[in-house]
Amino acid sequence: MPEPLVLAADVETELVEKRSRFLTRLHRVGSVEEVDALVRAARREHPDARHHCTALVIGETAQSAEVNRSSDDGEPSGTAGMPMLQSLLHAGLVDTLAIVIRYFGGVKLGAGGLVRAYTAGVEQAVTAATLLRRTELIIAELEVPLAEVGIAENAVRIWAGAHAAQVEPTRYSSRVAALTVLLTPELLEDLRADTARWSSGRTGVRDAGRRTADVPL
Repeated sequence: MPEPLVLAADVETELVEKRSRFLTRLHRVGSVEEVDALVRAARREHPDARHHCTALVIGETAQSAEVNRSSDDGEPSGTAGMPMLQSLLHAGLVDTLAIVIRYFGGVKLGAGGLVRAYTAGVEQAVTAATLLRRTELIIAELEVPLAEVGIAENAVRIWAGAHAAQVEPTRYSSRVAALTVLLTPELLEDLRADTARWSSGRTGVRDAGRRTADVPL
């Protein structure tokens, strides 16, 4: 199953179809309560719009099930919210709210035209958005004597920069410094080999568990 995608930042785009304006907003969200607040805000900002149609996908977590829902907000049933939702699902997005704000232009689009317009509005916004990939990273830990922390930090940061891994702030105790690197599973053995090289085999790399993170595509 492909890893899900999330928004790096909110985005808004506009589509005009037969004089109707479709303003599409994509928001990164984490709860239904947040969604309701964003929809209310859109209605306040655009009180003259004819429709404020929505689609929502919130990913499954250890604490809650996946949430998928949509609203046609007065458009003919199945012509707005569901096509928007299918566009989000097709793009592989989670934790995303789509709001399409329609200003009616005086020309009826028909059911097929509405489906195409709402689908195109969301697809256009997805194309304009910066996306991140949600993945599971290994938490790799190294411990070095305090006298060697400068050498270790430099070596680890060079390796991480070459492999798109993430280095967390060094932690210190009275005797040692602990370095933490977040990396994809296939890179663990490479880090171990590089660490053995610069430390002449004195420092090992421990697999300290997993962490979900959003990383660039």
